[in-house]
Amino acid sequence: MSSARIDIRRLTQADADDAVLFRDIRLEALRANPEAFGSTFEIENSQPLTWFSDRLGSSTVLGVFRDAELVAVATFAIQQGQKMAHKAVIWGMFVRPGARRAGIGRQLVEAILELARQQVELIQLTVVRDNEPARRLYANLGFLEYGIEKNALKQDGRYYDEVLMAKNLSKSDNDAS
Repeated sequence: MSSARIDIRRLTQADADDAVLFRDIRLEALRANPEAFGSTFEIENSQPLTWFSDRLGSSTVLGVFRDAELVAVATFAIQQGQKMAHKAVIWGMFVRPGARRAGIGRQLVEAILELARQQVELIQLTVVRDNEPARRLYANLGFLEYGIEKNALKQDGRYYDEVLMAKNLSKSDNDAS
């Protein structure tokens, strides 16, 4: 792993290959961890490639490439509306199993935080309560848990609670986050 080259970059709508890579990893994520996402494999698998390309144009999707292979993605989106534009959310984060426990998820979130600091004051996310590795990662990066949404997702008859987390990025409050 140490000899692998890691590159983090934005996936763009202008690059048709990026849309294909994004679709492939997104569908893998929905199939591998259906309980962790608000969408489903069946719904997104039926979408045309242009749908995935449009998502790359409407949000900032960062991808982690290891030796030119896309191994992780996460989306950063600034909230819409004048009164909410100081906030952003991270969603759709997925690290392929073969790339886990190598610090890739941490590098990806750090890259998003660097982008976010230039644009917003607060960044939020939700994570399934049972996903302890992700909760630990976010906590280690300064995210604080501020609530739980009971029964937030339902997959195959089972309910999943989501933990709401946030990190204050404003310079005056960084020590408290």
